[in-house]
Amino acid sequence: MKSIGENVVRIEAEALHALAGRIAGPMARAFQNAVDLMFGCSGRVVVTGMGKSGLIARKIAATLSSTGTPALYLHPVEALHGDLGMIVRGDVVLALSASGETEEILALLATIKRLRVPLIAMTGDEIGVRRRRSRSFHTSGSQASERPRVARNDKKNNRGWDVSTLAAAADVALDCSVDQEACSLGLAPTASTTTMLALGDALAVTLSEKRGFKEEDFANLHPGGKLGKKLARVESLMHTGGAMPCVAPKTRMPEVIYEMSRKKLGVTAVVAGKKLVGVISDGDLRRLLEQRGKDVMDLTAGEAMTRTPKTIAPSEFAAAALALMEEKKITSLMVVDESGRLKGIVHLHDLWTTELV
Repeated sequence: MKSIGENVVRIEAEALHALAGRIAGPMARAFQNAVDLMFGCSGRVVVTGMGKSGLIARKIAATLSSTGTPALYLHPVEALHGDLGMIVRGDVVLALSASGETEEILALLATIKRLRVPLIAMTGDEIGVRRRRSRSFHTSGSQASERPRVARNDKKNNRGWDVSTLAAAADVALDCSVDQEACSLGLAPTASTTTMLALGDALAVTLSEKRGFKEEDFANLHPGGKLGKKLARVESLMHTGGAMPCVAPKTRMPEVIYEMSRKKLGVTAVVAGKKLVGVISDGDLRRLLEQRGKDVMDLTAGEAMTRTPKTIAPSEFAAAALALMEEKKITSLMVVDESGRLKGIVHLHDLWTTELV
């Protein structure tokens, strides 16, 4: 049993290795054309597929959407019963079919061509030699423009056979062929679906890089769940307004202690106007009591405060706040804007909700 499992993984790994070689070699231009079409798309990337290919199509659409390329999955059967209106001019269609002859997919071609929506196909055709054909796609009215020119494929594959109907109809055809499925019967989609999934990831990540998609963009698209919590911003966690312990430099120490106790953060900001000028923590109070005894109560906040508090910007990630707290061995950070004005206070306890601690 173990050898069967090992063989499955090896077959799929070899299929991926072959795919990487095609992207770097004979399929390089087609891959770049597909990226250019999706990058220049003014609408959405509509991903479609049936059966196992449909499941892969759903995942590709989700990956595109989460990495900065608006995308949706269109079930081809539902499309034939009313959902075809989801495809509009300005979109790009990415169609997945191992055989390239899936009837439900082919039934969409007339509408796709009528709308002049570019079509990218992922099929099992072993597409070899290509010739360059120029083709312009125009939108109607004053918005007329020329889309990126793409390489059309010969209607013969590298074995001299006719390519599938879907590959022949596509503006860009991408080769997801495999030498063999990992299924011992050679029937269940295994290596072929793995190859399609990897090619979809390759397109999504390339587009993400081309768009300059950054960590903060990723965080904005993933506000929920564990990932969203880890990518939370300081401004979403900090204490503000009446929940923020805050005193003036001239505030006497009994009032300072009362403010710290009432707000229960073990610290208070010292603010002149709206600008942060210092901080007093529980640790500061203990050290002052050791040095000066009961005379501490005669001091003002301005005399007792630490004048160089550790601060962080509201837009920083919670992970950055935690790293700074660990580095400086403190439990609170003052949150200030670029002008040094106090915006809030974030405490180590607040970071527990992010599952970082």
